[in-house]
Parts: sequence; structure tokens; C-alpha cells
Amino acid sequence: MKKLFSVLKYAKNYKGYLVANVFFNILFAIFSAVSLTLAMPFLKLLFEDTNLIETGLILLKGKPKFELSSEYIKDISNYYLMGLVVTQGGKLKALVIICIAVFVMTFLKNLFRYLAMFFIAPIRNGVVRDLRNKMYKKAMDLPLSYYSEEKKGDLMSRMSSDVQEIEWSIMQTLEMIFREPLTIIISFSLMLLVSTKLTIYILLLLPIAAIFIALLGRSLKSASRKSKETLGGLISVIEETLGSLKVIKAFSAMGPMQKKFESINQTYYKQSVNVYRKTDLSSPLTEVVVTGILMFILFIGGSMVFNGELTGPLFLMYFILASQLIPPIKQLTTSYSNIQKGVASEERIDKILLADDVIVDKPNAKTISEFTKEIEYKNLWFAYHKGDDGYVLRDINLKIEKGKTIALVGQSGSGKTTLADMLPRFYESDKGALLIDGTDIKELSTESVRNQIGVVTQESVLFNDTVKNNIIFGMQNVTNAAVIEAAKIANAHEFIIQLPNGYDTIIGDRGGKLSGGQRQRLSIARAILKNPAILILDEATSALDTESEKLVQEALTNLMKNRTSVVIAHRLSTIANADEIIVMHQGEIIERGNHTQLLALNGTYKKLCDMQSFK
Repeated sequence: MKKLFSVLKYAKNYKGYLVANVFFNILFAIFSAVSLTLAMPFLKLLFEDTNLIETGLILLKGKPKFELSSEYIKDISNYYLMGLVVTQGGKLKALVIICIAVFVMTFLKNLFRYLAMFFIAPIRNGVVRDLRNKMYKKAMDLPLSYYSEEKKGDLMSRMSSDVQEIEWSIMQTLEMIFREPLTIIISFSLMLLVSTKLTIYILLLLPIAAIFIALLGRSLKSASRKSKETLGGLISVIEETLGSLKVIKAFSAMGPMQKKFESINQTYYKQSVNVYRKTDLSSPLTEVVVTGILMFILFIGGSMVFNGELTGPLFLMYFILASQLIPPIKQLTTSYSNIQKGVASEERIDKILLADDVIVDKPNAKTISEFTKEIEYKNLWFAYHKGDDGYVLRDINLKIEKGKTIALVGQSGSGKTTLADMLPRFYESDKGALLIDGTDIKELSTESVRNQIGVVTQESVLFNDTVKNNIIFGMQNVTNAAVIEAAKIANAHEFIIQLPNGYDTIIGDRGGKLSGGQRQRLSIARAILKNPAILILDEATSALDTESEKLVQEALTNLMKNRTSVVIAHRLSTIANADEIIVMHQGEIIERGNHTQLLALNGTYKKLCDMQSFK
């Protein structure tokens, strides 16, 4: 039961709207039930022949004294009805008054229903907005290692369809908790007043419907979770396909990719059909069960009328009240089914929101405003999976003095990029420490550390925006002159001014309208504009042609002036002038020194150079 209503926790910031919704739902339930009680005088007026003498006697007796019984309902109905007949001068005018009363009651009932929905709209949409904001922020706060285990498509599915499911579940939960149960309780209370015997029969038989609802809901929750997981896989395939079309076409892999997509899509189709069928089954199944119960009550109640235990109009009013139980009970079953789907979505969302491997600053984290001395890796160990013996970095000891250029080389998978990524705190060490100017990076605020660092990667990360906005990305109050100056230093200004709209040209998804060299020079211009004290270059020229590499290398040289640089390179020709070259293998430093010293060792570095015909 706790899980069932847990989706309401997302609505806690909307208490005012929530109270208003509950208030108007209560009024709706009351007026719904009260409007049905007008059936009693209406039926008496139509079908019972009452003369003036009888009317006078009823009025002379005075207003009946309140008591919980069907007799009281009959007497109070007679009292007011006869008074209406006398004051209005006949049955026809009394009938007009009753019809107007029914209309007014119906109008008020629907007004309160609308007002309840009016106040739930901000809750539904506000919760979706807040959840998406919260998930987006958490997605950015999570370390990169988290995404090595998760599919991007599945994460996108959780942030879209699962969040939308929560919205629907909140509305259903509010109705399930307040409006429908209240409608049922009020109707049952009136039914108890009319006939305790008949109501006890209903109470004994309704658990049958409840058993069906519970079994169907449990099955639906499981089916819904599987369906959403498959949808996540489907979105992942779409995302991979759109990002890899060139490779797919080049290897004529359209057929296999189509088959893969169709296979997952077919599975999702089957699971979705199963979910819809189970959802759609709840309402008619409940109606059939409840109608069966009502027919049994009709038989018992009819027998009581024949035996004189109930009057005809009183039993008809009772049956009308009982029949009105079908819509709220059907709504309860539908709500329960949708809530089960919402609970399945909530569990998937919580996998992101409750992920505990977030890199969080300490409460009183220090701020580094300037890098002045050195970076030191001290006995540092790191594994992507906590508690795993498969360490990616093993007992790293390395000092990088301010203004020096350190190159990291080695085979793929040797830990070069991971070692560099520890510096902007993309990952946190399992053992040992990483110090900046003698202070453990864990004692410093992450934002202040990253403000000291600029990164240029092998794959240029650009956005579907203007050239200017890509260069000033993440920076505020930047002048056009500063942007142009950064572009000139990065050898980018010349090609930028030749674009259709110059610096205001939209460069397409991931900079797709530009060449590889142009994209890389924009990335370098961005780093130059940031003016970082520490620079990380992760194979920044390895994906370029010779001409582009020359331009980019020149831009990198400009960028590296007077900066502390960590350079990751496969092309050893680009790091020959580094102050120190670190050779890595399986997460360990196996050789270190400058280019000449390492060649003299005749070890791994020498072999790497020979393989590249480097001299």
C-alpha cells in the first residue's frame, strides 16, 4: 500500500492546489449523492396518490425527529414533499420545483468537478516539470562511470515516457484516495439508512471484485515494467542508428540493423498489447462483477417489497444509489491499474534519482582561485566498479609542475584518458589522493577546480547553435572582440568569416556542417577563451588529415603557451618536445622521462616509436 501511494510524494510542493482539489472533490461527492436522494420525492409524486386530508395529517404531525433508519427517510421525504405540494398549490408545480432542484444540484456537482480538475492541472504539469529538472540535474551530477553501465536510450525513456506516466498516476491517485472512495462512502451511508440488510449483502459480495482488481494490478505492474525497459532499448537503437548512419551505410549493415530494430519493436508491440489488454480488462470485468452483485440485490430487494419490508419508491431510490456505485468502483479499478504502471515508472526513475555514486562537494569545501605550484598523483588507485579488483589505475605517483607539459602514451586501454579525467574530477579515486597545490582535490569545490581546467578531446563536442555560442559555451559577459581574438589564435577566424552568417552561423547537430579540422579549431578557440591554467589535450589531432592537423597543431601550440598541459597522444611526433613523457601499461606507469631519455632505455616507448617510424 505504501508503494501504491508513493507517487504522491512528487506533489508535496503543491499543497495549496492539492487542498483545493481535495475540497472540491469532497463537494462533488456530496452533491452527487444528494442529487440522487431527490429521486425519492420525485417517484412518490409520480406514482403515489396522496389526497389533501392525508397531506394535512402529515404536516400536522410536524417535522420527523432524526434517527438512523429508513422510516426517517420516508417520513422526512413525505413531510417536505407534502409541504411543497401545499405551498405550491398542486403536484405539477411541486414537480417543477423538484426538476429545478435536480438541475441545480447537477450544475453544482459538475461545477465542483471542474474546479477539482482546474486545481489539479498545475500539480500534474508542475510535477512533470520538476521531475524532468531534477532528473536532468542528477544526470549531469552523476560521474561518467555511471553511464558506462546504462544505455542512453533507456535514460531518455525514463526522462520522457516514465515521467509522463507519473503525471497520469498522480491524478489517478488523488481520485482514488479522495473523490471515488468518498462518493462510495456517502452512497453506502445513505443505503444503510434505507436498508441495512441489503447493504450488508453488498459489503459481503464486494470483496470478490477487490480480489480481481488486486490480481490484475499485480500482473499489470510487472508487464508495464517490462514494456518500459523494452522501450528504453528501442530508443537506444534509434539513438545509435542516427549517430552512426555513415558507418552503417559504409558497411551495408542496413539489413541487420533493420532486423535488430524490428525484433525489439515487435517485442515492444507484444508487451504493449499485453499491458493495454490488462488495463482495458479491469473496467469491464469490474462492471460485470458489480452488476452481478446488483442483480442479486435487485432480487432480494424485490422480494422485500413484495413482503412489505420496503416501499416501492424507497427500494427504487436504494437501487439508484447502489447502481451509482458502478462508476466510482470502475474508476477505482482503472486508477489502480494506472497507478501500478506509475509505480513501475517510479521505480525506474528512482534508479537515477537515488543513485548514490554522485561526486558531491564536502560541506565546507575550499575554493581554488589560482593554480600556483603543482599537481600530484599520490599512490592513486581507481576502478570503475567500486569494490572491483579490476583497477584501471594502479598505484600512480606523478608530479606535474606548473608550466610543464606532460605527455601520456601507451596502448589503448592502458589508463591514459582515465588518469587525465581524474583531474577535472570526472571520477574519484578509490585509494590514494590527487593533490592540487598540496590540497586533496576532494577538499576542493568541483566547480572551482574545473574553472582552472580546459579540455580539448579527440571528438569535438559542439552544439546545434551559432559559432559564437559554441565558442563562449559556459562563459558569461564575453565581448565579440574576445571571441574573435580567441578564434584567430585557434586559426579559426579565417574560415568562420567565410560562413554564410559568420559568427552567427548555425553549425548543425554536433557541428555537422563543418569539417573535422574546423570543428576541432572551434573547440580550441573555446579553450583559449576560457584561458585555463591547466590544459588537457586528449588525442586532439589523431582524427585529422595532414593539412588540418598542421593548422590544429599550430593552434594547440598557441593554446599551450604558458600553461600546464597534460597531453594524451597516439601520434608520438606531436609530443616529442614534452617536458616529461609518461609511458603507461595496464594502469601502471612503466617508463618516464623526456623523448631522448626514453629512446635510450630501448623499452616500450622505443618500440612504439619504431612502429610509427618515428625519428
